[in-house]
Amino acid sequence: MSERYEIPEDLLYTRDHEWVRHEKKYAYVGITDYAQKKLREIIYVELPHTNVKVRAKEVLGTVESVKSTADVFSPVSGKILEVNSKLLDHPEMLNESPYTEGWIAKIELSDPSELDKLMDADEYRRYLEELEEEKTEEEM
Repeated sequence: MSERYEIPEDLLYTRDHEWVRHEKKYAYVGITDYAQKKLREIIYVELPHTNVKVRAKEVLGTVESVKSTADVFSPVSGKILEVNSKLLDHPEMLNESPYTEGWIAKIELSDPSELDKLMDADEYRRYLEELEEEKTEEEM
């Protein structure tokens, strides 16, 4: 199942399908391949404001697709230093390249220990398998 989704080994993940790339005291945040495939064609992205503090699990922004609208939650607490403004004109970058060109925000970490609460690639892969199993059971 999880072979259908790209899950880079060097990232951390949330149960809400956000990813974190940790670089020193910064974290880049975006949505996972699983999330973008479930949303399908993304047509609009609402980005957070820069120089604003955000807490882990708070809404960071919104992603709208032809199918639905979904909140993006911050996996970590800190100050939003930068947003990927390219997404405003090219929201499809979240579908085409969710882990590189499709990052949403760069956050200066206020509590690096929060990273320990996130899933590594293997844990996230198992989590997706559990979700798929639950979905299959519900369909029966």
